[in-house]
Amino acid sequence: MDDSAAEKSKLEQWQKEAKARWGETAMYEESVKKSRTRSAEREQSIAAGLMSIFQAFGVITAADPSDDEAQQLVENLQQYITEHYYHCSSDMLSRLGDLYADDDAFRDSIDQAGGPGTASFVKRAIDIYCTEA
Repeated sequence: MDDSAAEKSKLEQWQKEAKARWGETAMYEESVKKSRTRSAEREQSIAAGLMSIFQAFGVITAADPSDDEAQQLVENLQQYITEHYYHCSSDMLSRLGDLYADDDAFRDSIDQAGGPGTASFVKRAIDIYCTEA
């Protein structure tokens, strides 16, 4: 499977999981509504943009998750999700942090983008960000 097919498969897997978890929520409906107006290429571009944020986290996993750079990346992540998917409140961001670290599929995808331990680092950085928000 080439990289674009693998990314499409990963995106489809995440979409199925999101529907199963949040299919009845306003956030899910907002995400679906935004997605309907975009081409498949744009969807892939947005997903790649999200992965690039996780790649940036991966570069700094040796740092303290409370450092300014890590906290700025959390803010960027929250803004990116809000812009492209749904309003990402601090509460939702905190729940996403748990999901990123605890769900095998999300953790594996994030660690693939940023390197081993990235998902755990992102969760710790999100926890700090949400505590201070």
